[in-house]
Amino acid sequence: MQLDPEDERILAGEQGETRQKMLELLVALGKVFGAEKLVPIRSAQVSGASYKTIGKYGLEWLASLDAKAVVPAVLNPIGMPRTRWEEMGIDPDFAKNQQAVVAAYERLGVLLDCTCTPYYLHETRYGDHLAWSESSAVSYANSVLGARTNREGGPSALAAALVGKTPCYGLHLAKNRVPQMVIDVRANTSGWGIAEFGALGFHAGKLVGNRVPFFRGIRPEPDQLKAIGAAMAATGAVALYHVEETTPEVQKNRYDLSGLDVISVEQSEISRLFLELPVDAVAVGCPHCSPAELAEIARLLAGKVVTKPLYVFAAKGVIDRNVKVVDSIEKSGARVFADTCMVVSPAMEQYHSIMVNSGKALAYVPNMCGGQARIGTIEDCIRVATE
Repeated sequence: MQLDPEDERILAGEQGETRQKMLELLVALGKVFGAEKLVPIRSAQVSGASYKTIGKYGLEWLASLDAKAVVPAVLNPIGMPRTRWEEMGIDPDFAKNQQAVVAAYERLGVLLDCTCTPYYLHETRYGDHLAWSESSAVSYANSVLGARTNREGGPSALAAALVGKTPCYGLHLAKNRVPQMVIDVRANTSGWGIAEFGALGFHAGKLVGNRVPFFRGIRPEPDQLKAIGAAMAATGAVALYHVEETTPEVQKNRYDLSGLDVISVEQSEISRLFLELPVDAVAVGCPHCSPAELAEIARLLAGKVVTKPLYVFAAKGVIDRNVKVVDSIEKSGARVFADTCMVVSPAMEQYHSIMVNSGKALAYVPNMCGGQARIGTIEDCIRVATE
């Protein structure tokens, strides 16, 4: 692998043992995947943030590091809100350990945005090289914004943040970003919302695996694109997809789709995912809600009172910029929490069945929370929470 003089100095330990080990990790990763060089990154997004997922030994490893991020780096959702964890019913021992994890990342210079939607808070541009790790964020960055990132593991994303570079392989290379299969959606999608597109992603991810799909027959809006990609990354390993006449690389490139496998998706294959199941709680915001999603939830809750626990998750920066909307939501008895989500918080493990409007949550809730998941539209979710 080609290294510049600055890289060689880091490897020689001239910038400290932590940066030396982080660059060793990146070089080893690059050699495994045949990278010829490192590429500077504009930002990093680091997973492995919830104490629920990293545990004692992950915390000990973080505490052993001694360096500062040299590019903007944000943190994935943690296991609880930083300021309202007691209200969410978090155990004090868990809270103590989670706070230690947050303090360790803060000491390393990682911004405590604690979100899977950092693109709502920090500008990410077409063609930017990134080192992001949360699957839905990776999909959105690649597919909707046209940036370039592989799906990094937590350690490699942190290493990239501390060094400022990542190995140039995979989706950093234009040759690996071309469509590898076609998905024809044969359904009337004109009335579809986030839940239906999330269900499409849930189904498509199982068909696609780790290939780059090209969708025909749909015209999603940005929040709907977010839902597709998040779900495909959860049920498959899709880090990039294209949508006809919609996503940026399709608009800039003329892709030859001849000879590619074509898979058709029918309306019935999506409808069958919307099961009628009794639920104990309702949770939305996986990935974290956009300002538009918060506004829609507030509109649907106007004049209503929740009768089941209703959790809404969003980035703190989005909440802080939409205080009146959030206050309106919470007047109903619903709760809007920052920093965490239904998947990584132990607070959600108390429920046997959770209703969601997310294909990603539909995939993750059973394994991560130990309960059943039911998907419905946002209208369905609000109805069930207030009936």
